[in-house]
Amino acid sequence: MQRVAVFGMGYVGCVTAACLARDGHQVIGVDVDSQKIDRVNAGDPPVSEPGLPEILRSAIAQGRLKATANLEAAVDGSDLALVAVGTPSADSGAVNTTAVERVVRSIGERLRGSSRSYTVVLRSTLLPGILEDRLIPILLEASGRKLGDELRVCNNPEFLRESTAIRDYDQPPFIVVGADSERDAEPVFDLYAGIEAERIVTGTRAAAMVKYVCNAFHALKVAFANEIGVIAKSMGADGHDVMRLVCRDTKLNISPAYMRPGFAFGGSCLPKDLRALTRHSEEHSLQLPLLPAILESNENQLRRAVRLIERSGTRKIGLVGLSFKANTDDLRESPLVMLSEILLGKGFDLKIYDPNIQVTRLVGRNLAYVDQHLPHLARLLTDSPDELFRHGELLVLGTDVADGLDPQRVEASRVFDLRKDLGRPASGVSEKR
Repeated sequence: MQRVAVFGMGYVGCVTAACLARDGHQVIGVDVDSQKIDRVNAGDPPVSEPGLPEILRSAIAQGRLKATANLEAAVDGSDLALVAVGTPSADSGAVNTTAVERVVRSIGERLRGSSRSYTVVLRSTLLPGILEDRLIPILLEASGRKLGDELRVCNNPEFLRESTAIRDYDQPPFIVVGADSERDAEPVFDLYAGIEAERIVTGTRAAAMVKYVCNAFHALKVAFANEIGVIAKSMGADGHDVMRLVCRDTKLNISPAYMRPGFAFGGSCLPKDLRALTRHSEEHSLQLPLLPAILESNENQLRRAVRLIERSGTRKIGLVGLSFKANTDDLRESPLVMLSEILLGKGFDLKIYDPNIQVTRLVGRNLAYVDQHLPHLARLLTDSPDELFRHGELLVLGTDVADGLDPQRVEASRVFDLRKDLGRPASGVSEKR
């Protein structure tokens, strides 16, 4: 059992803190948002994630997890810090490290004058070099200490997908720790003692890069499948049939995950990490045309959907799904939020059904994002599928939330399925005039 302070009670931090406490560690969750702190301490997670409420309530009841805004007390009461605060995109596309720098500096200041052993683990997504060239110097300057047996710094990238984060935590593809030595990595591996997975120690730069490469590859697969779907459709073929055959090759094509023609990708990871890699390549004149082309292709898929909806000849739209995928309330960079914003700007009469979205429960950057793009969201949302069917002369299916609707009523409606129809021969909504 370890005493752990988890900094940041967002999607990654809250899931990590709850699972660590479930597995027997003594955990302190830290955040600057008092609303998040109150909700965690009440056993009510500030993010929507299947399975998380039960784990969080149990951890709180057993006294293994508490949340606080008192960073100093959290450092004093722990031997290891997991930093999981957000690293959003700056206006330029570069990684915004303001929050993580502030946390690392504060940890260092609290350790100043102390000789006790402490491990700082970066779980936030950071480009290679940021930890080594920016954060470690901040920590050493603030603490007045040197790296060694009494002060260790590692990074531990996470591979948690929203809506399946608990399962991903318990069944990871591997556990990667970036460290100067296997000895430095031991306290991190001890956090996951009960999890069966390959344990890999690598350099801190490689550990940071693997997260970006995985996300870039996932994003690439989505955009690649979409373009194949469009090309196949132009030739009268079914893009889904084509990609199913491609995915049968599990030896060379790696995995069928994400490999399906559909709508644009979104969320808090893929767009942000692609922008960071693209910005880095631009700054260093690396001439990497594929990375920016992925985002351009993704935007084309959004524009293609708008064009097809415009050509449907109807103005009353019922949209199913608003978060970037089903079973999460994360609206950040959701292509369905962008689609809604465009349709409203073009004068469409829009109603939205997504049972995972409750405006009163949105907090932090999630709330700020929707306030910027859909400030009147509450007026657009309906919690009644019946009202959606009555309103929508065209039913636009955006995520797998649609699978929970009455299939007979969906079949009887005029439907545009963003998950499928952008990569299949036209059936009801045509891209050609």
